[in-house]
Amino acid sequence: MYKVLLSWRYLKSRYIALASIVSVTLGVATLIVVNSVMAGFTVEMHDRLHGVLSDIIVRSHNLNGLPDSEWHMEEIRKVAGDDIEAMTATVSVPAMINFRDNIRGQWITQPINLIGIDATTYSDVCEFEQHLLHPLNREQFQFILRENDYGRGRKDKFPVAGWARRRVAAQWEQREIADQVENGDVTANDAALLTPPPFDLADDSQTLAGLPALPDSIEELPELQGPLDNGPRGAGQQDSLPAVPFQTDDAPLLTFDAAREQHTGIVLGISICSLRGRDVQGDLMDYYFALPGDDVKITFPNTGQPPKAVSDSFTIVDFYESEMSEYDSSFAFVPLSKLQNLRGMITAETGVASVSAIQIKLRAGADLNMVRDRLQARFPLQQFGYQIQTWRDMQGPLLSAVQLETTILNILLFLIIAVAGFGILATFFMIVVEKTRDVGILKSLGAPSRGVMSIFLGYGLSLGIAGSLAGLALGLLFVDQINVVAGWIEKITGQEVFDPTVYYFSEIPVVVNPLTCLWVVLGAVGIAVIASVLPARKAAKLHPVEALRYE
Repeated sequence: MYKVLLSWRYLKSRYIALASIVSVTLGVATLIVVNSVMAGFTVEMHDRLHGVLSDIIVRSHNLNGLPDSEWHMEEIRKVAGDDIEAMTATVSVPAMINFRDNIRGQWITQPINLIGIDATTYSDVCEFEQHLLHPLNREQFQFILRENDYGRGRKDKFPVAGWARRRVAAQWEQREIADQVENGDVTANDAALLTPPPFDLADDSQTLAGLPALPDSIEELPELQGPLDNGPRGAGQQDSLPAVPFQTDDAPLLTFDAAREQHTGIVLGISICSLRGRDVQGDLMDYYFALPGDDVKITFPNTGQPPKAVSDSFTIVDFYESEMSEYDSSFAFVPLSKLQNLRGMITAETGVASVSAIQIKLRAGADLNMVRDRLQARFPLQQFGYQIQTWRDMQGPLLSAVQLETTILNILLFLIIAVAGFGILATFFMIVVEKTRDVGILKSLGAPSRGVMSIFLGYGLSLGIAGSLAGLALGLLFVDQINVVAGWIEKITGQEVFDPTVYYFSEIPVVVNPLTCLWVVLGAVGIAVIASVLPARKAAKLHPVEALRYE
């Protein structure tokens, strides 16, 4: 009993013990906060990566791809049929996109990763539909242009897009050409060859040929009640695949009507044709160089030897926003059959189509690595040359780098608690020197060396427990209010903690792992106890006569 009483007395009466407790508290709180934030970022990154990528991808690096995709899918089902939930084929090819900048009127050309997908099955293997802007596409995606509703759910004001954009642009073009013909600048025959100048439909200050500036919403467009709304694509009517211009032996080529017709649909990563920045007032906003309803030109290689460049026009039908810049700035999706036809991936004699990859989603609880190994055994690399990877394998370097960073941070931050341990060690040596007389009296009264040692070990244990529990409470409180604290820091410093033009999240993600918190607390308590061992041994070895010689 005397051991507990003395430990408690030393803990209460010495202010230097408070410094040790504070150092342990700060170390534990820092570790909990850092681990929670890193875990939040890791979970957020994993969710986004897994939402973009399917569980397992069978991919061919051959320009012609995997021949006979149906046969390959059947073989995959034979190997892992019980574990497969969904499967789809894709074609991926490097390409160049060319479109006209709506803001400055300049032509923009940049590289993209063009992906041909099956609209009915691609969303079964990943979260493709969830990353689209238009609400109807998030329910059931189709490569058709929708009416102007692309800004729903976005904080910023989305410009006029969709069919509204095409109808307004067509009216502007008609009026401009009519003015030029009326003024005698061009003849009626030449008017059909004119192309419209660039428009910025989101710029209220822009005018064209004396026309009023275009508003920001379709509800503010009285011009749309004219003849252009009487076709199959009138406002309020259901979307359906538009007719394609055609030519027969006894009929001339029909004119492409941009107000009622579209080219083959394409879904672009939102960062391909937009830029996040700030306006003159400093408010965050997105600048769109092209929008749904605009036409783009895509150029890519065919499967010939040597490959030749193939180009075709596409109409932007939606934006893809996964909030992963690597994908949002490069991915573009078109219909699988269209890309196969343009690249010559369908054998004319048999009608068998080739694909670049087969993406597989496994049932919940399936072992990804086991299924991958079984597929690798069925399609040996030496024979087929296929790359078979899980989504974690594909992002291995990134995931490993994040894990390594977390480990190094934990090691460095644990040194804070180690410093607190050295403080406890120095404090205890001072206490042993100061309490030499008390130790001598205890031992002369019959206290064993083990009992004296237990006093100081108990003192160290109490310091560790008190500091660790206080640090746990402080760390959890800070994690719970971390976004509030970040707001305070931004107000005080005038600088944003996380610049939204760089980071695509509005709040700092945090995930509290109870097991991590337990290990941090136990580690801090262990360091405090270990730091008290040497002073406790020194006190236990004191001889009563030596301790009381000068008393």
